Amino acid sequence: YNFEWEKSIYDTVHWSARKPGQPFFCQVQLRGGKMRGNGTGDQWPARVKKDLGDITAKDSFELPPYLPADPVILQDWAQYLDTVRYTDMQVGRIVARLREAGELDNTYVFFITDHGISHVRNKQFCYEGGIHIPMVIRGPGIKPGTVREDCVEHVDLAATSLARAGIDIPEIIQARDILAEDYSPRKYVFAARDRCDETVERLRAVRSQQFKYIRNFYPRRPYLQPNRYKDNKPIIQTMRRLFGEGKLNKAQALIMAESRPEEELYDLHQDPFELKNLATDPRYQQTLKEMRRELEAWIIETDDRGQAPESDAMYDSDMSVFMQGNQSADQKEILSRNIALMKKWAAEGK
Repeated sequence: YNFEWEKSIYDTVHWSARKPGQPFFCQVQLRGGKMRGNGTGDQWPARVKKDLGDITAKDSFELPPYLPADPVILQDWAQYLDTVRYTDMQVGRIVARLREAGELDNTYVFFITDHGISHVRNKQFCYEGGIHIPMVIRGPGIKPGTVREDCVEHVDLAATSLARAGIDIPEIIQARDILAEDYSPRKYVFAARDRCDETVERLRAVRSQQFKYIRNFYPRRPYLQPNRYKDNKPIIQTMRRLFGEGKLNKAQALIMAESRPEEELYDLHQDPFELKNLATDPRYQQTLKEMRRELEAWIIETDDRGQAPESDAMYDSDMSVFMQGNQSADQKEILSRNIALMKKWAAEGK
């Protein structure tokens, strides 16, 4: 996905069909939150009830304060929670398979997700709901029930898995072996978001144990820029409708703003849902400046590929392939309008 590969290396044979005693690396991609579709249909709840015995009731949980208790939002969140329950069952089956084969105790199992919940303020954003993911590791030498609070990055899985296989970690990579005896926890971790589908964006974030700093490189654009994929979701349509009707409170309306501050700073200990921006608060200027410097240094050190806007040729080439997909004429028209708007805003320097 998103890269060219040799079939002789990837997707060749199931791990159980290898030679006796041969080491193996296997990546299993479960559907996770995607199992619920758009969160409003009946097919997914029926499957959950059949396989798990019941579904999550809409009155059995509390929504984050940035979401309204609208029936559509509640239904989507309940179905999301059921995808978590279902994923737990699937992971259990994988672990059971390894145990039955006698391989569990000499195999490292890593469980992660690619991003947070696909919802209004989470997926594709650098708030905690988008970048704080689960990470569970089982394997030789790891004490069951151990909980760590240090911050790690997705890329660290590369170095950690290489080390478990006895392979030298290349000095050039940013990843760290988080299970190494001499591992030193990161003081800061970094997150980024660029173009998704047709929607041009550039967000960068720095997180410490206590604080989160976010840089918006397109502050004159709305948080919810037009995006055909997201705008088709009932949750987005519901939020837009409620905002238009004046039915969102201050916290819920934050994501609907037509522009954004260039910088956002949050105290995650006091404000875990990132609702109070401290970037202009005089009491936090030292923290702001330090995290700003860390981001600027990271951009230079990693040669951040988002420093220059994507070329029109690259954008047009990618969108041309995207437009050729199996989509209705109406959907292609929406996509065309969004592409034109992205180009217009770029020309205006917005």
